[in-house]
Amino acid sequence: MKKFILILAGGAGKRFESELPKQFNLLNGKPMLMYAFDAFSKTEDAEFILVLNEDWHQHWNQLCKDFAFTIPHRLVVGGETRFHSVQAGLSLVTNPSLVAIHDGVRPLVTPELIENCFKTAEQKSCAIPVTQFTDSIRYVSGPHNKTVAREQYRAVQTPQVFKSNLILQAYRQSWEDKFTDDSSVLESLGYPVILIAGEKENIKVTTPVDLQMAEIILKNRQ
Repeated sequence: MKKFILILAGGAGKRFESELPKQFNLLNGKPMLMYAFDAFSKTEDAEFILVLNEDWHQHWNQLCKDFAFTIPHRLVVGGETRFHSVQAGLSLVTNPSLVAIHDGVRPLVTPELIENCFKTAEQKSCAIPVTQFTDSIRYVSGPHNKTVAREQYRAVQTPQVFKSNLILQAYRQSWEDKFTDDSSVLESLGYPVILIAGEKENIKVTTPVDLQMAEIILKNRQ
């Protein structure tokens, strides 16, 4: 089945303490965003769509030249929110297919997790990787807080993979603030969300400390 890889890189990186959006910062000598492409490049019959703020298209094109980056992909202008950016990317998706939606600032995703997501989605319509919490967690509401059972909660990752007919239908909805990721958009239509085991090293690089952790993980892998 045809596969579409939708990589989201529209964030401004305000928490990264840098004028340069975090997805362009170097990770062991290479722009972070390119690592996601590398991991997905082993996926057969895949078409890449990169969603990026229009102001940074020229910068990305120059990076591709500077780092001899040749993985074919189509550029799409990002939207006001993550939801709208996904909508923009999905405009290039055709039926029937499988669609992987991935945060460009998760550079350490492995081909093994990607393959597992695609296989599960092909069989069960979607696949959402999650990890268990190891720290104790508390529920906070205003001045009040209480302990909750961490065994009942999971941290959600990407790539989130869907059959195209389902995710295209889901993103025809209007945006709501409860849509925090793609599985929540699908879930709002009453479809079941299928969870699979994610990877602890599949971290989202949000702060400079996260980048340091990613560098250590990458060096250990090498």
